Amino acid sequence: MAKRKKEVEKKNDSLSENVHIKGAGTINDEVITDTLTENFMPYAMSVILSRAIPEIDGFKPSHRKLLYTMYNMGLLQGGTIKSANIVGRTMQLNPHGDAAIYETMIRLSRGNETLLYPYVESKGNFGKAYSKNMMYAASRYTEAKLAPICHELFDDIKSDTVDFVDNYDSTMKEPTLLPVTFPSILCNVTTGIAVGMASSIASFNLKEICDTTVALMKNPDHIISDTLLAPDFVGGGYVLYDKDELEKIYSTGRGTVKVRAKYTYDKKYNCIDITQIPPTTTSEAIIDKVIELVKSNKIKEISDIRDETDLSGLKITIDLKRGIDPDKFMNKLYKSTPLQDNFSCNFNVLIKGRPMVLGVRQILLEWVDFRLECIRRRINFNLDKKRNQLHLLKGLSKILLDIDKAIKIVRETESESEVVPNLMIGFGIDETQAEYVAEIKLRHLNREYILKRIKDIEQLEGDIAELESVLASKAKMKKIIVGELDSVAKKYDTGRKSEILYDFTENEEVEVVEVADYPVTLFLTEHGYLKKIKTANLRLSGEQKIKEGDRMLPEIECSNTAELLFFTNQNQVYKSKADDFQDTKASVLGDYVPGKLEMSDDEQIVYMAVLSKYSGYMIFAFENGKLAKVDMSAYATKTNRKKLINAYSSKAPLAQAMYIPEDTDLVLCSSSGRRLLVNTGSILPKSTKDTQGVSVMKLKKTHRLESIHIYKQGEFEKEWRFRAKNLPAAGAVLSENDIAEQITF
Repeated sequence: MAKRKKEVEKKNDSLSENVHIKGAGTINDEVITDTLTENFMPYAMSVILSRAIPEIDGFKPSHRKLLYTMYNMGLLQGGTIKSANIVGRTMQLNPHGDAAIYETMIRLSRGNETLLYPYVESKGNFGKAYSKNMMYAASRYTEAKLAPICHELFDDIKSDTVDFVDNYDSTMKEPTLLPVTFPSILCNVTTGIAVGMASSIASFNLKEICDTTVALMKNPDHIISDTLLAPDFVGGGYVLYDKDELEKIYSTGRGTVKVRAKYTYDKKYNCIDITQIPPTTTSEAIIDKVIELVKSNKIKEISDIRDETDLSGLKITIDLKRGIDPDKFMNKLYKSTPLQDNFSCNFNVLIKGRPMVLGVRQILLEWVDFRLECIRRRINFNLDKKRNQLHLLKGLSKILLDIDKAIKIVRETESESEVVPNLMIGFGIDETQAEYVAEIKLRHLNREYILKRIKDIEQLEGDIAELESVLASKAKMKKIIVGELDSVAKKYDTGRKSEILYDFTENEEVEVVEVADYPVTLFLTEHGYLKKIKTANLRLSGEQKIKEGDRMLPEIECSNTAELLFFTNQNQVYKSKADDFQDTKASVLGDYVPGKLEMSDDEQIVYMAVLSKYSGYMIFAFENGKLAKVDMSAYATKTNRKKLINAYSSKAPLAQAMYIPEDTDLVLCSSSGRRLLVNTGSILPKSTKDTQGVSVMKLKKTHRLESIHIYKQGEFEKEWRFRAKNLPAAGAVLSENDIAEQITF
């Protein structure tokens, strides 16, 4: 055994010596742009073109594959079958797993209530889009079939109206688009997130869309809003009519639609029943938000809230306390909960393989072009069929001249293979016609049958002439589309589900006091005294008065409307406005900020940030060499809060704070005399105010980071010495020329 083991080990060693993978264990430098082009871009294009963005027929590939599979299974007629069966068959076209396919079917179903015009009739528990807790049953328990509206998707598909391509393993064909007879792209909500782009298409009423398309075909300058009133959502609710915003959506494809929940008040039980909510939220999210407001004492008008959703539909009940006005209370809830929400529109559609953000007018015109091509291909398909049939019948008509001769030719021909050539010679017909004649049954070799068939020639010639005239006239093809749109609107229109509110009470807004906008100059001292002087009066001012032992910090020019943020040594920030301080002059000490903002006795200002809006970053440099970059949006508050705790990290002593409107080069100065040049763009911003930051400057135990300042061009003789490739870095010591430059600055 020991000998055998030794032989195996020796054999393995020899194999390992011979096996060599080229490039294994080596590290190669690659250009990042090349890596992105070769590896990331193909993936990004695949997601954009094959997954997330809908095409002009209104479907993503996953939707199209599922519906086409159901069509091939004969589910446009007859009863429902198990969803698991459909999912399994769909995997022949869509190999992304049964769970993803079933979830696609769920969203297309009537039972889930995601789509305004569902494509799948469902039987069983398909969950509800308005509730995250009402989950759907497994596919083995539910059943489905195609909805009647799918006739408008597939009735033309066998007439060569669209292209077909191989599926993923080239075993069957699938359509690249569906020949829809109405603009389905705008009739159902479609959302998707790709790589670097997204799509969010609102749903519109079917009749309004069809009427708008017809009007646009008749008059390219038709005003869209005359026939397309507003979006329509499956969950109903109220759409708040904003003409300017709707016009923006119709023209650009981008904008927001405000949707408000619908409710009724039950006077007997003193409760509000919410039965319709915006499409962007769920019943659980609404209830959780109301409970949160109650716990924070922001809402005191209710005694209970519960979900009473049942088989009849959505229902959220809110019990009110006595004496509460339900309408005023609902206006309050609209303002502070998802009971009123915005549906963001981003009409990003794939047009001939290119993602394009289009307005309603452009989308409808693109759909008309697509449908015209479908009509043209259908007419050509029918023309070819009728021409072939006419060609055969014309050959048959020649047989009529002498049926006995045809019979004699067949009888006297010894070889079966010679029958067709002999018929061709005998009657002067081509091979196709001769094949057709040779296949006629014996019972049909009578004058009556042949005469009946020849009469069809006149009908076929008339049909062909009519089809050719339609094919040659774009107006006639458009007339066909108009007829189809009118038919679709009559058959499938169910009326609007979302009611349009033209006159409504907007949410109560906090009264905003207008602030005079004029240039001012702010003077802050180390001891916390602030003076605001009109910039126009500054030339007439004398020397700035300050207390003995105090020192004036650099002055700041800004607007009277500017926001002021005072960071203190207790890791807090006090918010104020320049307008809160009176205009003064150089001969006064100014306002004592700690007293005005009610700071603690031992609290001192370490930095004052002046900004026009909450953009840019706060930079906090700590003595341990760390740098924190906080997005200014972290300090923005919806309410008028004057004090925010944990304004910056307390884990290490603060060396200096600084506000920067945008990323810039900073010089870090240590107690050892070293300088480090860092661009703030290399540091990721944080939304957490008290983040500890990242290590930027390497320091010895006895040294610390003392200060930071914005780099001035030419400050260093050799800039590259102070700019490190990787962080943290120790920086560099100033040269004699650099010291001279520092003195001049």
